[in-house]
Amino acid sequence: MTRHDATERQVQAADPANSTWLGANAGSGKTRVLTDRVARLLLNRVPPQRILCLTYTKAAASEMQNRLFDRLGGWAMLGDADLRHALRELGVDGPIETALLREARRLFARAIETPGGLKIQTIHSFCASLLRRFPLEAGVSPQFTEMDDRAARRLRAEIVEELADGPESAVFAGLARFHTDEDLDALTAEIAGQRDRFSGAGDADAIWRQFGLAPGFDAAALMAQVLTGTEGDLMARLLPALRAGSSNDQKDAVRLGALDLTRRDPALLAGLEAVFLNGSGAKQPFAAKIGAFPTKATQAALGPALDDLHALMARVEAARPHRVALAAAERTLALHRFAAAFLPRYAQRKQAHGWLDFDDLILKARALLTDPGVAQWVLFRLDGGLDHILVDEAQDTSPAQWAVIELLAQEFTAGRGAREGVERTIFVVGDKKQSIYSFQGADPGGFDRMKAAFGERLRGIDRALVDLTLDYSFRSSPAILNVVDLTFPEGARQGLDRDMLHRAFHADLPGRVDLWPVVEDSEKPETGDWADPVDALAEEHHTVRLARQVAASIRAMIDRGETIAVKTQGGFTRRKLREGDVLILVQRRSDLFHEIIRACKAEGLEVAGADRLKIGGELAVRDLTALLSFLALPEDDLSLACALRSPLFGWDEAALYRLAAYRGHAWLWEALRSADWAGTETKLTLTALRDEADFLRPYELLERILTRHDGRRRLIARLGDEAEDGIDALLAQALAYERTEVPSLTGFLGWLESDEVEIKRQLDSAGNRLRVMTVHGAKGLEAPVVILPDTAARQVRIHDQLYPLENGIIAWKTPAEDRPPALAAAHEARVRREEEERARLLYVAMTRAEQWLIVAAAGKLTRDGSDWYSRIAAGLDRAGPVACDFGFATGLRYELGNWGGAAADARPAPAPTLALPDWAKREAQRPARPPQPLSPSDLGGAKVMPGEAGGMAAEAAMARGTWLHLLLEHLPDAPPANRPALARALLSRCDPPTPEAEIDSLRAEAEALLADPRLAPVFAPGTLAEVPFSADLNGRPLRGTIDRLIVTADHVCAVDFKTNALIPDRPEDVPEGLLRQMGAYGHALAAIHPGKRIETAILWTRTGRLMDIPATLSKAALARAPLP
Repeated sequence: MTRHDATERQVQAADPANSTWLGANAGSGKTRVLTDRVARLLLNRVPPQRILCLTYTKAAASEMQNRLFDRLGGWAMLGDADLRHALRELGVDGPIETALLREARRLFARAIETPGGLKIQTIHSFCASLLRRFPLEAGVSPQFTEMDDRAARRLRAEIVEELADGPESAVFAGLARFHTDEDLDALTAEIAGQRDRFSGAGDADAIWRQFGLAPGFDAAALMAQVLTGTEGDLMARLLPALRAGSSNDQKDAVRLGALDLTRRDPALLAGLEAVFLNGSGAKQPFAAKIGAFPTKATQAALGPALDDLHALMARVEAARPHRVALAAAERTLALHRFAAAFLPRYAQRKQAHGWLDFDDLILKARALLTDPGVAQWVLFRLDGGLDHILVDEAQDTSPAQWAVIELLAQEFTAGRGAREGVERTIFVVGDKKQSIYSFQGADPGGFDRMKAAFGERLRGIDRALVDLTLDYSFRSSPAILNVVDLTFPEGARQGLDRDMLHRAFHADLPGRVDLWPVVEDSEKPETGDWADPVDALAEEHHTVRLARQVAASIRAMIDRGETIAVKTQGGFTRRKLREGDVLILVQRRSDLFHEIIRACKAEGLEVAGADRLKIGGELAVRDLTALLSFLALPEDDLSLACALRSPLFGWDEAALYRLAAYRGHAWLWEALRSADWAGTETKLTLTALRDEADFLRPYELLERILTRHDGRRRLIARLGDEAEDGIDALLAQALAYERTEVPSLTGFLGWLESDEVEIKRQLDSAGNRLRVMTVHGAKGLEAPVVILPDTAARQVRIHDQLYPLENGIIAWKTPAEDRPPALAAAHEARVRREEEERARLLYVAMTRAEQWLIVAAAGKLTRDGSDWYSRIAAGLDRAGPVACDFGFATGLRYELGNWGGAAADARPAPAPTLALPDWAKREAQRPARPPQPLSPSDLGGAKVMPGEAGGMAAEAAMARGTWLHLLLEHLPDAPPANRPALARALLSRCDPPTPEAEIDSLRAEAEALLADPRLAPVFAPGTLAEVPFSADLNGRPLRGTIDRLIVTADHVCAVDFKTNALIPDRPEDVPEGLLRQMGAYGHALAAIHPGKRIETAILWTRTGRLMDIPATLSKAALARAPLP
């Protein structure tokens, strides 16, 4: 069969008979090639467990596995003719016999039945599975867990505190001498990330030589180069002359006069440099100002001393390189000494917790595969299980990851590994132009280096590494690809492939590139409203104006019925533009990012929201944490007010003001409980949650708020579907907290506040909603319309603090003006790599567009044309654009294909309406699950009278109640003379033991109750103590324990002990929660003792009053209980 050139190249790349190195342009179908290659390997009867496919992200692994299963599942259902056609398209040549068809139909079952599943995973997942398979050999815990960023930050902070206060405080002080930031976390994170580059405490001589210094060179040697002992006399003559000179001379006199010439250290030299040498921005930076300092008149006044001054200035100039080199060397040595103390503790602490971070997974896997004691055995075990290795997104693979892949594949070409009769292959696909993850260790140069290394190894066993490229784009239109190529012409492809060629598979797909005029800085002063937040941008700020322009343009496109092409089997048809067709990409989550989201929402556009969320900033999370803060501390008026105003309770401002304004000195919670007009539901919900807050874990309490009390539905109804991501993230944080800490509500709230957690939202399937993302987050995505508004000048900022030098030594970056040549060269190289990566980022951004690319900018452009806007404008100019009126201004447009006329008016034929059967519209019957038992004390409602103490006082009261219940359970059966000793023994041995100050009062209270003749029937012989029971309540099991049960021939009475401080005068005033509890007792006893009269009563221990609870009262309360 005849194939298109693009398809033919894909078929060649998917051929499993060859080891292949594939360079793939954006949108060229590399995921399909990977899927096809795995399918053809399976079709060739390669056991699934012998194939390893490594992808860059979990999402990519999931997508590839889904595509493969769709392909194999489809084969299982195809008829012979259709299956033969599918295999032909896959690249199977020659006759396709019935046996091969049968084999193809079996592949789906073979794949899903493979033990452990198909090995399609990220490199980190593979290394984790390798370490779990060989934990003892790797020196890790068999039950290790992967440490998250929060745990890593906390662990690093703890170690820093230990070093600062411990016996090695001098090491910390040495680092602190050079570290000026308040937070050490960024530096310690970088040290941990480059742990394999640190060895010991650092070789001082090697560090000194690296910076061009002789070993042992110190501050004394430095100052000896400058100071000869005559400087005091010189200053005595210079300073009066300067003070009598011009204003500049007088300023210099002040600076020189402040210097202490007896303090012979580099700080003195730096002070002399500030006066005697040019600044960093001068034509001759840091050269002595001989002839220019001091002013001419002052020079004449100095007379012969001027020569001495010039000599000193020359010595200062000559010594400056040594000063900055010494400072860098001392700084770097302090870094290495700190790392030598920090890294072992970091490793030991992780080992103690059973934690591994993501770098550990790679480094320990590499160490395992290179350990001479076990490496051959591990490789032998793996060798029997791996015959084919496929690597996706190879351009983003780090050197350490390449080392793991190389070690896995080395047996393919060495010794017995290159075994006869088995074709073992390596397949690597990547695109250096799309390497944009250097902050995660990506090394685009490694792509070519590893290609050469694998090619050399394969040639050693007389096999070839097939080198192919995929030039055709199945995504973008010719117009967009033309502009991409012209944006990166020859000579301007630093960081990209030198031979860059793009071809459009859909050569007749309409396409356009629009260049909007730059939104200039506003000349008006930004005078926002005084009530606006101080960090809010004024409405006339260029960022806000561009955001509104973007949102209004999208709104106009949709309203005027703008259409886009839809690819069909016979060509193209058109449909109207929707929000989900638009993807807005920015370089970073700056003010522009948030302003665009806000402006789009203001225009009524459906927006998927931000691609990353900071949990603490989400409204739904803030509402929930406000409620949790109140539950932890009922006196927290502000948190209660926030919770009431939130969607959880829905109070308006007027109701909250009415409650708060006239409460006097009472807490807001007290005022709410006493307010007859306040909603009963609010009070019941808060009371129930208060009763449960001390007993439930944070996750359980959150779930109760969200589920039993309908919090999730209320939050999403008010805040939108986006709120669900924040809610789920908060629940995940609660589970993470409970895994590592002793759970408590106050502890969880403090844990949340101690760190700012950010979650990544998956917007690749946002439905019909507009997406606003960073370019990094959009890697692998595409859209018919892409808007690039963040293309203006952007300063290159290097956040790295550690620079590897030529000899492998890690150096600590110094300020720009004090940077010695070795560090300056390393910094310049890092800046070049950043600029190259920024060019690759632009390439990725432009190639996300299928048909329509819109470029905009706000603010200033660079003079050298290095900003994105200028680069695209230059490329567009080469393409030959035309002026275009965009409504708000005139810009440029480059367009190919038919965007108007009859073709644009055509509408796709309506899709046939497929009606689902009725059974598909009904929710499937859920399998029966044993209902969770109910507790009489867990039926909601208040347990205490309004005004009774909360918070810590409530906890103390509960503890006292528990101790008194213990005495009333055991003392009635003991002789009165033995009760004091028994009471002390019971209270001192309980867990936790009763405070000594409480024992006598508790014993006295218990003995008073037992001695009260009115209560004799309650504690009479034959009555039962702490009686467990189980009954049914509305289909749910009801289980509890009755404090005292009196059973006679004709009636049963349940007595419950209550130690409340405030006691109601009559049964009707008993708190709702207690009435529900007594109703539950009565309901259970009626089922257990049918035909008998059932009574319930409460014994108020503070007063010794036994209060009968009428059955009508308790039954009505039980009926009001919100049973889940």
